[in-house]
Amino acid sequence: MSGVWVFKNGVVRLVENPAAESLDGGRQSSNTRRKVLVHTPSNEVITSYAVLEHKLWSLGWERYYEDPSLLQFHKRSTVHLISLPKDFNKFKSIHMYDIVVKNRNVFEVRDV
Repeated sequence: MSGVWVFKNGVVRLVENPAAESLDGGRQSSNTRRKVLVHTPSNEVITSYAVLEHKLWSLGWERYYEDPSLLQFHKRSTVHLISLPKDFNKFKSIHMYDIVVKNRNVFEVRDV
């Protein structure tokens, strides 16, 4: 995971390509590469939350329904909680890396 951590308006976020970031915090579309989450044992790209939920369920993760505005998963044997936006189109690399960190050797993020 490379990039620069930026603190703005009380929020810390990872900017993966600082050169592609405009001054107001918006992304420029040129030169940015799309990232995908890959389930490494099957080499399958995660294309929907249904696919992701199935993979996480097989690893012992359960849906957590505390916040209706988020899709959340909890693993009973840990204190980890994965929180994702309800809309898969808003599923960004920061969410992907969160899944990778909490499921080492099972998922990875790749450039497309």
